[in-house]
Amino acid sequence: MYKYEAVVGPNLLYFQIATAHLYEWVAAHFKALEPGVRPDVTETRGAELRITIHDFYGGPYDDEDPVIEDTGSAILYMRSDYKLIASSHYCEAEIYVFDELAMKHALINLYSAFLIHRREGLLVHSSCLIQDDKAYMFAGPSGAGKSTVVELSYPRPILSDEATYLHVESDGAIRVYDSPFRSDVETPCSVPSCALAGILFLNQSPDVYTTPLSKSDAFLTLLDKVFYWKHNRLETANMIWLTKAVVQHASAHQLYFQKNATFWERIS
Repeated sequence: MYKYEAVVGPNLLYFQIATAHLYEWVAAHFKALEPGVRPDVTETRGAELRITIHDFYGGPYDDEDPVIEDTGSAILYMRSDYKLIASSHYCEAEIYVFDELAMKHALINLYSAFLIHRREGLLVHSSCLIQDDKAYMFAGPSGAGKSTVVELSYPRPILSDEATYLHVESDGAIRVYDSPFRSDVETPCSVPSCALAGILFLNQSPDVYTTPLSKSDAFLTLLDKVFYWKHNRLETANMIWLTKAVVQHASAHQLYFQKNATFWERIS
């Protein structure tokens, strides 16, 4: 087993990985814990989340959502290309994967459930960029333009291009951490975290403008962008509470934009 200690936002993850190519993927995407910073961390203690990953499972992804089974002591997520077995408190997990894509999806599934269980934050299907020391999250359905926004926003720092990590701080503020769950832009952000200033829901349009959203409309629009697979009423309540916390502390707008960078003039 290959061992790897990673830092994701304020959390420490301890990986044990069966094969070299999966270890290399994890090491390329997750920031390593600096040597000597946490000598107490081992495979049995110290980390908030301990993950064991195995290869050679199942077959290619079949576009279906995971089937979920809650046994009381563990939660099982099963998809054609991965199986995830998480302890009921989401402090330990075992993952079996077909390929690197399956591993990324399983880790998104796991880390989102981990954050929601602890009422710490959310992973949101979106991109997020920094402008003038403020983070702006761009969300929308597949094809709405999340990747296009990233391409048009160079050289602004990119906190995410697929799954934005929103963390609810102790004072209620929302901080966006650099996300290891990336699609096309794999280089880590030069800024480790930034306060969330705004949420933009994307609409392609011949004109460029924004319309403000009420807190209730922002909540309903954001709800289905959260990476979450319903399996437990308490966890669903946690997810709803966290989503409400996010929209209470950041402005939200519908953004109508063309495929050029002029939309930034309407935001900032």
